[in-house]
Amino acid sequence: QVRLVESGGGLVQAGGSLRLACEVSGISGSIHAMSWYRQAPGNQREEVARITEEGHTRYVDSVKGRFTISSDFAKSSVYLQMAALKPEDTAVYYCYSMVAEFGLQEYWGQGTQVTVAK
Repeated sequence: QVRLVESGGGLVQAGGSLRLACEVSGISGSIHAMSWYRQAPGNQREEVARITEEGHTRYVDSVKGRFTISSDFAKSSVYLQMAALKPEDTAVYYCYSMVAEFGLQEYWGQGTQVTVAK
């Protein structure tokens, strides 16, 4: 059974930092890319950051210069270092993995809440 387990969410004051982590287990193929998405109440889920197995990264404009995605593909793990947090960063953050397994498969974590207080 494939599992994506996130950790590191919580409550932080504006301007503070948090580090999210996600570990993927139970896959039999190789990971092509991993991402962090977020969804705030009333909003659509959006991709915050993505990293590929080649190490290429991309970020949504609103987090550029503040968030950093990194990964350890050998450990099937992905991280999101968040700094200079703003109240508008408040959301549930989801880990996502694209795996080459019987074609390309997409897997999601359960989500971790990040709340940024004013």
